[in-house]
Amino acid sequence: MLKKKLGLLLNVTLAASLIVGCSKDSSSSESKEDGTYKIATVRWSDWGDDFLKGFVEETEKEAGISIDWDIYLNSEWADKKSILMAGGDLPDAFWGSLALGDSDIAKNSGVFIPLEDLIEENMPNLKAAFDADPTLRAMVTSPDGHIYSLPKKLPLRPIAGNSLYINQKWLDNLGLSMPQTYEEFYNVLKAFKEEDANGNGDPNDEIAYQGDVMGFILPFGLPKGSYSTSMTVKDGKPIYIPTEDAYKDGIEWMHKAYTEGLIDQELFTQDTSMAEAKRKSEEGSLVGVSSGWTPDATFGPNAGEYAQIPALEGPNGERYVMTDAPVYSRNEFMITTKAENPAELLKWVDEFYTEDASIQTFYGSFGVGVEKGEDGTYKVLDAPEGESADIFAWINSFRDFGPKYVGEGFNEKVTLPTNGGDGLKLELDKQINKYAKEQYPNVVYTTEEMNRLSTLSTDIDSYVNSMQSKWVVEGGATKEWDSYISQLKQMGMDEYLDIQNKAFDRYQKSLVESK
Repeated sequence: MLKKKLGLLLNVTLAASLIVGCSKDSSSSESKEDGTYKIATVRWSDWGDDFLKGFVEETEKEAGISIDWDIYLNSEWADKKSILMAGGDLPDAFWGSLALGDSDIAKNSGVFIPLEDLIEENMPNLKAAFDADPTLRAMVTSPDGHIYSLPKKLPLRPIAGNSLYINQKWLDNLGLSMPQTYEEFYNVLKAFKEEDANGNGDPNDEIAYQGDVMGFILPFGLPKGSYSTSMTVKDGKPIYIPTEDAYKDGIEWMHKAYTEGLIDQELFTQDTSMAEAKRKSEEGSLVGVSSGWTPDATFGPNAGEYAQIPALEGPNGERYVMTDAPVYSRNEFMITTKAENPAELLKWVDEFYTEDASIQTFYGSFGVGVEKGEDGTYKVLDAPEGESADIFAWINSFRDFGPKYVGEGFNEKVTLPTNGGDGLKLELDKQINKYAKEQYPNVVYTTEEMNRLSTLSTDIDSYVNSMQSKWVVEGGATKEWDSYISQLKQMGMDEYLDIQNKAFDRYQKSLVESK
C-alpha cells in the first residue's frame, strides 16, 4: 500500500490532524491483525512511487507482510517530523538516514527499541556483514552498548567526493595549461577574469571562480570529509578545521582573489538557484571554475566545456582532494515501540543485506535499472534518452538510503555506463583519489554529548561562518586571529573538542573490539 503525505498547501495544524488521522486509519492495532506495518521514509524530491515497486514489493510478498509507506518530502519533513514525534502516534519503523539523525534518536531515546538481540536471532545476512566488515557494527553501536539503528554500505562509491572543474575551452582560448599548483590556479583565474576568456567580446562577464570556500582553500591542507564539515583527522588526531593556521592562511589567500574580482562577488549573498543559473546559463558559459559531483550535474548544457582539475599542489608541497564520499552510515532502519512484532520486520529487512538487493535498491529493480547475468555479474542499464542517469536511479530505487551492504570484490562484478552518473564519476575519481586523506569518522555521541554539542554548535558555527565570509570579503583574518580564537574558547571550544576526542577514541576502541 502506498500513501503519500505531500500536502504542500496544508498548514501545520491541518498537517498535524492529517498525520494523526492517517495513523488511525492504519493503526498498529490493525496491523497486528493483517500483517501490515507502517514505515515512514523521506525523499529529496517528489519522484513518484516507482522506487517501491518491483524488488521491494516482491520482498513483502515473500515475507508475507505488507508495508504501508508514509512518504515525506525533505523540504517539509522538519515541521512534520516535530509533529509526528511529539504526537506519539508513531509508525512501526523509520526507513533511511534522511528521516532521522543522531540527535533525533537521542532526543527520543525511549521511542526506539534495542535491536542487537533481535539481530542475532533474525538477521543472518546482517550478522555475516558485521563479521566481514567490523566498521558496520562499530558505526551502529551506541555508547550504552545497544544497537538502535541498522547500517548501510553503499556500492560503487568514489573515494574522493566533489572536485573542481575548469572550463577547458577557456584555457584553450587563452593558450593556458591546466594548473597543477595553487599558484598556477590563481594565475589561471586571473587570466580568465582579465582576458575575455569566453571570447564574446565582453571582458567583464566572466566569473573566474564560483564555488565554496573550502574547495578554494583545500590546497592549504584542509581535507574536509562527509561525516563532519568542521572536523578532520591530522596525524591520527581529531582537529577542528577553522582553528588551524592553514585555514587562516587559506582564507587570506582567498580574500586576495576576492578583492581582485576572481571570486563570484555574490558568493555569500546568492541562493543556490541563482548560483546554478550562472553555471548553467543557456547563453553560454559564464563560470571558469566551480566544484561539484560531475560536469553534467554542475554545468548542465555547458558541461562539455569542462574538465576536472588535478589535485592542486599546496604551499606545503602536498596535494589534497575532498574526501567526502560516504560509504557507511547508520540510522537506515529504526523500529519504534509501536511495532508489535519487530522480529518479523527484521526478518524482512535482512533480505536487503544481500548483493542482489543492494544493487537493486541503489539503481532500480532487475529489468528496470539493472540486469543480472548468469555468471553473477550485474549491468547497470542506461537511463532513457534525455534523462539524467542519477535522477533515473533516484526515481527507481531508495538510492543512498535504507539498509544495504556489499562486500569486498562486489564492485568488480558491476558494469556501469560511463557517459554520465556514477560511471563517469568513478572514471574521474581514478584521476585524483590517490590524494584522499583520512576523514573524520561517523562517530557516535552519548545523549549528553549530543545535547551539549547541539548547544555549543549553535554559537560556534554561527560565529565561524560569519567570520569566514567577513574575512573573505573584507580581509583581516591574520589581524583578528587571536581574538577569534579567544572568542571561540569563550563559546566553549575546549569542551566541544573534548567531546569530539572522547567520541573519536570510543569509536576507535569499538572498531578494534568489533574485529
